[in-house]
Amino acid sequence: MNISVIGSGSWGTAIAIMLAQNGHSVRLWSFSQSECEGLKAHGENKLFLPGFAIPQSVEYTTDIYTCANANLIVCALPSFAVRATMGQLSSHIKPAQVVVNISKGLETESLLTLSAVLRDTLPTADIAVMTGPSHAEEVAQKAPTTNVVAAANPKTANFIQDIFMNPYFRVYTHDDILGVELGGSLKNVIALCAGISDGLGFGDNTKAALMTRGISEITRLGIAMGAKAETFAGLSGIGDLIVTCTSMHSRNRRAGILIGQGKTASEACDEIKMVVEGINTCRAAKYLADKYNVEMPIINQAYAVLFENKPAKEATLSLMNRDKRHESEKGFLASLK
Repeated sequence: MNISVIGSGSWGTAIAIMLAQNGHSVRLWSFSQSECEGLKAHGENKLFLPGFAIPQSVEYTTDIYTCANANLIVCALPSFAVRATMGQLSSHIKPAQVVVNISKGLETESLLTLSAVLRDTLPTADIAVMTGPSHAEEVAQKAPTTNVVAAANPKTANFIQDIFMNPYFRVYTHDDILGVELGGSLKNVIALCAGISDGLGFGDNTKAALMTRGISEITRLGIAMGAKAETFAGLSGIGDLIVTCTSMHSRNRRAGILIGQGKTASEACDEIKMVVEGINTCRAAKYLADKYNVEMPIINQAYAVLFENKPAKEATLSLMNRDKRHESEKGFLASLK
């Protein structure tokens, strides 16, 4: 297959390496000519994925239009760049072109998922989403990894599954695009909170509480928006949440640690030197919670810390001192009767 990977960050690079090793012809797009030259000269992505050789068969380009002639287009861009960058392909791709989004985030201004942004910008394309617990570094190391691909057309999901699968990268299929994408996006906010907890010096009890109550909040919002509850118990929900909240590969957790230690969100991003999707996603999640009238106390307190300068310890007390309630939604509603 001829495959174009749009975005040369750590995840885009890892996927380009894997797809080339799977035997496909891969073109990797970067917005920067100097970055393309560096990738070609060094044979690795020294900035975002150092130490992992990129197969010599991979081509590099800054010409977005050359990426339109592909059997599969893979979108691996930061969320803020998806609309402007992929929109350039609108008049160049063939009808029913398969595009799979592997980025995790929401568009802050519109509150759209990235697959919805792609449907806006590429109305004739066949859009799918692939996500799950998959740090770029470990995929590049060929550590056994599982992902899930969701598409409206089962044949599209199966097509992408066949392209990506190999002995160390297993792909499941799904039909809940919205749920898969929300889980993969919103877990970044909870991972930020897990990092803040670590930065404050709290322990495993606190992190377990954040993860458990965090997936509950994500599920509530997902159901309100039309997703399936069971999706959030899968790879794109609890699976991705676990890996992002517990691993030092997670830039969201690492940024959270710095914020918990007293740095601002801006200072944390500067130190991480990569896009921390959870920060912008937190803003979008807060707006979505308000729009759909969904209770999301962790998201609300994260928003207060990130955008309203609320001290993280005060945010913790606000969460711990909330009114008593039943753990399950059904039990809580029954107690009100």
